[in-house]
Parts: sequence; C-alpha cells; structure tokens
Amino acid sequence: MILRDRVAIVTGAGSGIGQAGAALMAREGARVVIIDRDEAAASATAQAINTAGGSAEAIAVDVTDDESLRDAITSVAARHGRIDILHNHAGAQVAGDVEQVAIEGFDRSWDLNVRAHFMASRLVLPMMKAQGKGVIVNTSSSSGVLYDREMIAYATTKHAVIAMTRQMAGDVARHGIRVNALCPGWVDTPFNEPFITQMGGREAIEAYIADRVPLRRWAHVDEIAEAILFLVSDRSSYITGQMLVIDGGETVA
Repeated sequence: MILRDRVAIVTGAGSGIGQAGAALMAREGARVVIIDRDEAAASATAQAINTAGGSAEAIAVDVTDDESLRDAITSVAARHGRIDILHNHAGAQVAGDVEQVAIEGFDRSWDLNVRAHFMASRLVLPMMKAQGKGVIVNTSSSSGVLYDREMIAYATTKHAVIAMTRQMAGDVARHGIRVNALCPGWVDTPFNEPFITQMGGREAIEAYIADRVPLRRWAHVDEIAEAILFLVSDRSSYITGQMLVIDGGETVA
C-alpha cells in the first residue's frame, strides 16, 4: 500500500472523479476525508470505502464558504494530527460564450473552481510545512490548455487553476511540498450534463468526442483515478508545478 497511514482530503468526492480518486487512495492505505456539499453523497462514498475495508469519513461542506471550510480542515488536523494530501476537486461547469453566460454563473465558477482551491490550499499549508512534506493536486481540465467551445467561464477558471498551481508550486517547494494540476479530458460522468445539453443530447456529444478525441471515446473515472494516485504518491516524488493531461490525445490532435 503506497499511501499507508497518510491522511488525504478530497473535495467534491461525493461522485465522479473525486469519488473514484478517493476510493483508490483508500485502497492504497490512506485515511480519506470526503468533503462534498451533498451530505448524502459524501456519506455514501465514505460508507462504500469503509465497507470495502478502507478508512474514510464524510464532512458536508460548501467549499465556497470560507468559515465552514476552515472548520472542516481544522477538525481533520485535530483528529488525525497530520494532513498529507489535499486533492482540490470540487468544481462546476457553466455553459455559454462571453455574451450568453450568466454573470452569476461566471462568478460561481470562479469561486468554486479557483478560489476554493486557493483557500483549501492556504488552510492545509501550515500543517504540511510543519511536517516538511505534503502534496496538493488541483483539478483543472484539458479545457485549461485549449479552447473549449462556448464555455468561457469554465475554460477561464481552468486556465487560472494551472497558473495558480505553478505559482503555488514554486512558492512552497522549499518546504518539501509538491503541487500539481490534474487535467482530465472527456470523462463519462454527470458533470458533463451542461455541455451535453448545449450540444443537443447524448448522441451529439458522442459524435463530437469521436471526432475530436484520437482515442475516439470517453475516459472512465477509474482511468483518471490512476493518474490521481500517481500525483499524490511518491511515484511522482520529483514532479511539481506540472499539469498532467489525460485526454485521449485531444490536445495534440
């Protein structure tokens, strides 16, 4: 078990990629704290991990609420005495180009996709510095490295996550802390519903992916979980300030 006894916090882990990554970390020995604003989803994820023999707990938190997020991270530090891994995964996808996107949707995207990552990182860093070691993974997207059709809020925030990751990595490397960005491409989860609707339904999105992605298919969440495990484990011990793109070749097509 390559993460034995490490304490990991995963935001947005009630479903999809976050859930799959948390489950794999637990299978590799980590004590995983599931943070999600959906209490039922967070609890179900933690229960599934515990039933499978792992160690997990759930905390219902809206990560855009600074006080609630601070309380949650403080409580984890108090209970476990350490925080080894933070995976900032909670995010939102809001459709629309510069003229069509709802202003409140753009603002919500920034708060959730960028600012919440910043705040959670800020809150765990004192403990990681005291330990002399830690790993932060910020979920960006392949949309953070290429044009994403009529998705200005999403693409803007995901580009910002990459810039923030690189800056943060340079600032904290001397403390033994690594920071990298996870950039998934098309992954078959409910997260894509806004874009599927915008494209005109499931058949349309399947055709779009087959045309745009050289591997001609979606990724499965378990394929992304393996990349997460690589980034949070010592298998990537000399990697920091980088973006790992898992997109079936779309960005090089």
